[in-house]
Amino acid sequence: MRPKGKRILIVDDELPIQRILRKSLHASGYEVLAAYNGEQALEIVRLHQPDLILLDLCMPGPVSGLDVCVAVRKQGKTPIIVVSALIDEKEKVRALDLGADDYLTKPFGNNELMARVRACLRRAQTTETEEEEEPELLVSEDKYIYMDVVRRQVRVGGQDVRLTPTEFELLRYLMQHSGRVLTHRQLLRSVWGPEYGDEADYLRVYVRQLRLKVEEEPSRPRYIITEPGVGYVFRSPMKRENI
Repeated sequence: MRPKGKRILIVDDELPIQRILRKSLHASGYEVLAAYNGEQALEIVRLHQPDLILLDLCMPGPVSGLDVCVAVRKQGKTPIIVVSALIDEKEKVRALDLGADDYLTKPFGNNELMARVRACLRRAQTTETEEEEEPELLVSEDKYIYMDVVRRQVRVGGQDVRLTPTEFELLRYLMQHSGRVLTHRQLLRSVWGPEYGDEADYLRVYVRQLRLKVEEEPSRPRYIITEPGVGYVFRSPMKRENI
């Protein structure tokens, strides 16, 4: 089925990369917009409200890719996939922490790109649907972590914690299956989509960031526990409450 009506913004100052991305996206049925720097990107977001943004971090001008992340996230929940040649994990983590939903490191294959685009759009659609459902609160047994699934709010130790959309979905899935060891493949496919499954290193980046936000001692986690060579488990027993 063609993704009718879905508009994707490419933000990249490299014309060859823009042409490749545009061709691939057009072939898959998407409407494509393009920007060459951060200022253009924010103006296009304001005027045309794209459904997804493919964003390079390294661009000329005063508005960086990270600045675009911050500005877009303040305005709404438009999915952002960082597409960058940067291999520094700190930069990837920073982009994710500022609100990016996913990242791809150049060079990448067309199949991988399209899989990530489909998964991001699907998660965004799922989130919109869930917001219409009855509120549900997931609570760790010691009441240290509270998650309001519909309002998408998380409190840790009595304090509000801001999670990126992907971090939220990962924590929710872990909490919903508390006590059950979840393999890397299960987590990737359930949170990111069926196109995923073999990116264990990719998952570790998100788990590391999530621990920094919800664990008292991230280096000695109490809740999100690693099962070496297998996956992760949310160890604290859960109770479900309706608000």
